[in-house]
Amino acid sequence: MVEISSDIKKIEIKSKMNQLFEDQKNNHLHVLYKYNGIENYIIQILNYIEEGIAAGDYVILIENSRLYPIIQKELSTRLSKDQMEFIHYVNSLEFYWSSGSYHPPSIAEYFSKTVQPYVENKISFRAWAHVEWATMKEPLHLIEDLEKIVDEAVNQLSFQLICAYEGNKMPDYLKTILMETHPYVLLEDDFIVSNQYQS
Repeated sequence: MVEISSDIKKIEIKSKMNQLFEDQKNNHLHVLYKYNGIENYIIQILNYIEEGIAAGDYVILIENSRLYPIIQKELSTRLSKDQMEFIHYVNSLEFYWSSGSYHPPSIAEYFSKTVQPYVENKISFRAWAHVEWATMKEPLHLIEDLEKIVDEAVNQLSFQLICAYEGNKMPDYLKTILMETHPYVLLEDDFIVSNQYQS
């Protein structure tokens, strides 16, 4: 069980992610976050959710059932009950494996159904997707297929999306795929523009 230290709870600095979003004229941003360590991961996700709600966005949170209770508990100390209603939780296992396997068209369809009410009602939203696998033996070209579909959706629907991958578990081939499908990369303390990005 991950616990957030009291020092981390007191951090009130503006996250680099929010700076990027505020600096952009457009609202469609697809960002790769290669995280190292759960504590860093939770700091970033809490900032992203808090800043999104402060900006008036609903937040679609695609997260695993192990981390979500930790995130939810911490958010409940930072946000009001009404603000907590802005969070739409999606179980990541159901999201990525809704068809019984990692199948990009099924995942894209699931995502479309999830965001449809926001799009139809012109409600501002942002999303965070925690991408995990039980094994790295999955065919990695499927991830490339999905990220291309998602990148197109971000541009068409004009929303902000962070795709979080555990950096230490990424083979080089996957790193290349992700750099080619995300125009921005969030590091723990900085942003870089991906020169490998292929729109």
